[in-house]
Amino acid sequence: MSEKTGTLEALYNRISGDEDARVRRDIPDAACNDQPRNFFAYLWANLLGKVADEIASAKLVIPWLFGALGVPAAFTGFLVPIREAGVLVPQLVVAAAIRRLAVRKGVWLLGAILSALSLLGMAAATLTLEGAAAGSAILLMLVVFSLARGLCSVSAKDVLGKTVSKSRRGRLMGWSASLSGVAVLAIGLWMGLVDLEGSGMRVFAGLLLAGGLLWLVAALFFATIIEQPGATEGGGNALAVAIRQLGLLYGDVLFRRFVLARSLLLAVALAPPFYVLLAQAHAGTGLLGLGALIVANGLAASLSAPFWGYMSDRSSRQVMISAACGAGLLGVFTYAAVELEWNWATGEIGLAVIFLILNIMHGGVRLGRKVYLVDMADGGNRAAYVAVSNTVIGVMMLFGGLIGLIGDWLGAAAVVLLLGLLSLLAAAYTRTLPEVSE
Repeated sequence: MSEKTGTLEALYNRISGDEDARVRRDIPDAACNDQPRNFFAYLWANLLGKVADEIASAKLVIPWLFGALGVPAAFTGFLVPIREAGVLVPQLVVAAAIRRLAVRKGVWLLGAILSALSLLGMAAATLTLEGAAAGSAILLMLVVFSLARGLCSVSAKDVLGKTVSKSRRGRLMGWSASLSGVAVLAIGLWMGLVDLEGSGMRVFAGLLLAGGLLWLVAALFFATIIEQPGATEGGGNALAVAIRQLGLLYGDVLFRRFVLARSLLLAVALAPPFYVLLAQAHAGTGLLGLGALIVANGLAASLSAPFWGYMSDRSSRQVMISAACGAGLLGVFTYAAVELEWNWATGEIGLAVIFLILNIMHGGVRLGRKVYLVDMADGGNRAAYVAVSNTVIGVMMLFGGLIGLIGDWLGAAAVVLLLGLLSLLAAAYTRTLPEVSE
């Protein structure tokens, strides 16, 4: 064993708690000796991808960029829908194609390279275009980015399942989430504290360029994963099966009601970009406000996830209701603060706190509906429930993007109010769902 390999195994043993790096559960026999190498390759690739996603966030950084470039609010309304729908809607077809490949890490590498190229394209558009032209170009690049992230999302789970032991995947994802959170917080603090006056669009172009480079480095790490060939059965019929599964919406009343509730809860997911536009309008074009929002976004996940997780084990339905109510009341409050000129609430710090609360509520909605779906389903229909609900919500997301037209007509505050009222409606409807948690 080389010194480098011995050091890698020792570090892996320390992180995983194993005395022997070759402990194997639910992976091919031939992969057990490669676990330390694969563990850290996947960790770094996933970490860098997460950081790149956050510094080119469709719900935070790009909306702020749109405001700085003078892009109409109608374009802003499509940012989150395109980002989410591009990942969700094509997955049925992508999954069917990937099942025909014995080695699937190449799909992830393709997705990473396309992600990098799309972010580099956004950076170029930032420096050369403005107004509607800039918005059109960046949205086009976001379509490519979203589809590319779909490739990574589908293939990553397969590669992880074949290369890292079942009892070590949680640690891997936990370390990845923790380290990426620290990195994003550092970026937010830097943007809030460093004097960037006069930098203009170069700051945003630099962020997007850095995101593209991070994806390329992530691809280099992922390429070092040693993946054993896997089964290729089932690839040809997946799409036809998925189409038949759409019949669940007609035959399964509880599932249909859950999908309707989840569709109404999209009001919470669509709101963040319009809060960003409000923050930009009231904090000026300086980047202190953006830095504070990035910090708030990073803190929201780390502060709220354990609480929402504990509550979801008791009642995932109640978590969805509480989070949707919170988001709805926050929308009404924010509209009142803007219209009545409550400066204490619409300053940089006040809006950062509002954005923190919004993202805490969004986290509750996301976690609650995931747990509700898992608890509602059983082993025989869970995969079908996930596939059908993701597809329907992806399509609904695209229609939800039309909310931006109201932003062009009445302003961002009116959109925040409307989405807040829809969130309250979602909470009221979710109350009619039965309890499925123990």
